[in-house]
Amino acid sequence: MEILNNEIFGLFLTIAVYYFSLEVAKKIRNPLFNPLFITTVLIIAILKIFHIPLEYYDKGGDFVKFFLGPSTVILALPLYRQLHLLKKHFFPIIIGVLVGAFTSLISVFILGKLLHLDFQVLISLLPKSITTPIGISISESYGGLVPLTITAIVITGITGSISAPFVIKFAKIKNEVSKGIAIGTASHAVGTSKAIEMGETIGAMSGLAIALAGTFTALIMPIFSKLFLK
Repeated sequence: MEILNNEIFGLFLTIAVYYFSLEVAKKIRNPLFNPLFITTVLIIAILKIFHIPLEYYDKGGDFVKFFLGPSTVILALPLYRQLHLLKKHFFPIIIGVLVGAFTSLISVFILGKLLHLDFQVLISLLPKSITTPIGISISESYGGLVPLTITAIVITGITGSISAPFVIKFAKIKNEVSKGIAIGTASHAVGTSKAIEMGETIGAMSGLAIALAGTFTALIMPIFSKLFLK
């Protein structure tokens, strides 16, 4: 077992399982078979079945975490290509993302209070709809549990990625800018990966929404904490 206690193991396992998950998703082509969801389930199963300590996996998994920030910045490329749409719909986009960010916070707060969640757990769940680097920072700043925050962010992203096509169809949303802003605001980078599959404009707007939602949430949190988290 000690042979697995190195950085290569976690990194190799993540890449290999994710590649396998991508191939499965390509063949089945069903929103329920999201590559990130499949990867998460398979890695947990492998660690459990073979009794591999999480600490062993984390040594290589930390390399993956390191690239979370740079991978978010890469989304600026499709945004640049659709810059004319940002200029054209500037105010609706700003207002839409701002309302979405506040709605995410207040909905978690209300549900948390109804379910009588512990204060620290509630704080940890609040940044669920923003990109991981910003979500971790907010959770740490307000005394949340970072592992729980990461889990909530991943689950939110996977759920958004799976449900986005159904919700858009059900709500009869036709405008591509609206589709992208809704997906990015609600389900950050994981949802954006699905948005990119749906079209370049949708992906670009979703990538923009990631940055705006994270920024707005960070700005809203001090006010929100004074009003509701006393």
